Amino acid sequence: MNQHKPTKTEHVSDDSQHAAASRRTGKPINLPNLLTWLRMLAIPLLVAVFFLPVEQRTANVVATTIFIVAAITDWFDGWLARKLGQTSAFGAFLDPVADKLLVCAALVMLVELQRVEALVAVIIIGREIAISALREWMAQIGARTSVAVHSLGKFKTVAQLVAIPMLLFDGQLFGLIDCRVAGSWLIYIAAILTLWSMFYYLRRAWPFLRDSL
Repeated sequence: MNQHKPTKTEHVSDDSQHAAASRRTGKPINLPNLLTWLRMLAIPLLVAVFFLPVEQRTANVVATTIFIVAAITDWFDGWLARKLGQTSAFGAFLDPVADKLLVCAALVMLVELQRVEALVAVIIIGREIAISALREWMAQIGARTSVAVHSLGKFKTVAQLVAIPMLLFDGQLFGLIDCRVAGSWLIYIAAILTLWSMFYYLRRAWPFLRDSL
C-alpha cells in the first residue's frame, strides 16, 4: 500500500500552524511574560529594602528605582508581546495582576512610612479589587466591553504612577521639587479619579447588575 509522505512544504505548513497555535494559546514563559514575572519578583524587593540595615535615604532611592524600572517593564512587555506576536491569554491575565500587586505593595509601604494616609490607600486598593472583580464577571456574561478602560482610568493610572515614586523618593528633586508635597497632591488626585472612574464603570455595568438581581 502506498503511503503519502509529507513534503517539505507540508512540514513547513504544519510547523507554521503549530507556531501560530502556540502563540494563540500562549506559553507561560516567553520574553514578554518573563518581564511580567520579573515585575512580580520586584514586589518583595521593594518591600524588603525598607527592612534592610541601610540609611533611609538609600532605601528611598533603591525603592524608587525598583518601582520605576518595574513600571517601565509594564509598557515594554506589552509592546514586545505585540511586536513579537506573543500575545496570549496567560499574559493578558498576568500583566494587570502584576501591575495591581506592585501598586498595592507600594501603597502599603507608604502607609507604613506615614507618607500616605490609610484612607487614600484603602480607596485605591479597594477600587482595584472591586473593578477587577466587576470586569471578570462582565467577561463571563460576554459584556466586558461595557467596562473597557476609559480615559478616567488612564488619568488615574498616570497620576498614581507619578505620585508613588515621588513619595518613595521623599526628597528634593533637582533642588526644585519637594517630592513629598507634589506626590501627596498627586495621590489625592489619583484617589479622586479612582472614585470617579469606579462610579463610571459601575454606572456602565448597572443594567447588567440590575438584570441579575
